[in-house]
Formats: sequence, structure tokens, C-alpha cells
Amino acid sequence: MKHDASATDGDQTQTIGENAYRRIRTDIIFGRLAPGQKLKLDRLRDAYGASISTLREILNRLSSESLVVAEGQRGFEVAPVSVENLKQIAELRLLLESHALVLSFAAGDMEWEGRVVAAHHKLATLEQRMQGGDRSQTEIWKRYDWEFHQALISACGSAVLMETHAGVFDKYLRYQMIALSFRGEIAAEEHRIMRECAISRDAEQARAVLIRHVQGGVEHALATGTIR
Repeated sequence: MKHDASATDGDQTQTIGENAYRRIRTDIIFGRLAPGQKLKLDRLRDAYGASISTLREILNRLSSESLVVAEGQRGFEVAPVSVENLKQIAELRLLLESHALVLSFAAGDMEWEGRVVAAHHKLATLEQRMQGGDRSQTEIWKRYDWEFHQALISACGSAVLMETHAGVFDKYLRYQMIALSFRGEIAAEEHRIMRECAISRDAEQARAVLIRHVQGGVEHALATGTIR
């Protein structure tokens, strides 16, 4: 069989581009690329190993996700943050996640229940360590937090809802990372109650706790003074 070099090169370029996209996006969400930071293509090429043309495509893609701002001829910068933007993102997260919770609790089976319990176990273990003063695994904690909330709504039956929620959750997470906001025992207890609500299929209480959980997260993040 004839080897198609051009196809292989294309696949490799696509893999490099997708890898660079994920890394840049993660670095924005976890605050390694700070709000308002200029994104110089030469520096990005050195840091992420992608070509200038590929980086332009990536930054335009991130611009469509509102994580990057395109400044016309002046290039790109990381999207800024604001108190009002955080409040709007939190409100949208609550709208989507509350709806998805109701659907998921109604349709969830034993497999779903197992995913929720397993995701909560990982999150609770790390939250306990953090309450003990160990803040060395902040990114892993937030990933486990994301996984737990995704597990709760994973039986909602709508891939579009899950995907939309994930994008909004990432924007919310970015604010949490900028503020390095950890509410300790209060948040951990809210997660525990939501796990219990999942097992008993109590969507009404889960929604009430979720509202407290997100609103409390916003208040705590704003209290740090890092977001203006």
C-alpha cells in the first residue's frame, strides 16, 4: 500500500494544533496566562511548539469562546475579568446546571449513581487534605470538582446541554483560580449533600444546595479583592 506522506503530515499538524489549543486553553483557565496578558505569537510558538498560522487559528477559536480578545491589527490578549462578568457566568451556570440536575436525577441509573459516588470520593479526599492546609494540588482539586459536577448531570440525556454547561463551568472555574477561592468545610459539606441527594434522587434539595454553592463561591471569590 502506498504511503500518503501528505496525509500523515496533515494528521501530525492537526494533533500538534489540538494539543496546543488544549494547553493554551488550560493555561488561561488556570490563570497561568493572566487576564489582559498580551499573547505574542513568537512567544507562544516557543512555549507551545505550534506554527504561527496554527496559533492564529487557535487564538481565533479561543476568541469565539470568549477566553481571548482579538484586537484587530494589534493582535490578541487574554480576556479580562470583571465582577459583572463573574456574576453573569455564575447565573448562566446555575440556569444550565439546575435544569440538567433535574433531568439527570430523573433518568439516572445505578451506573450513573456509581459515577457520582466515585467522583465525590476523589473530590472529598482532596478537600479534606486542603482543609488540613495542603494547597499543593489546587489544579487537581478543581479538576475533581469539575468531574463531580459533570457526573451529577451526566444522565441528563442531552450532549448539547452537557457541552454548553462544560464551557460555562470552565469560565466560572477561571474566576475561582484567579481568586484561589477555597471555602473549606462549607463547600465540602455542600458537595456531600449533593451526593446524598443524587442517591435519594432529591432534585429539589440538590438545586437549593447548588444555588447556595455557586452564590457562596461568587461571594467568596469577590471577598478576596482579586477581581475588579
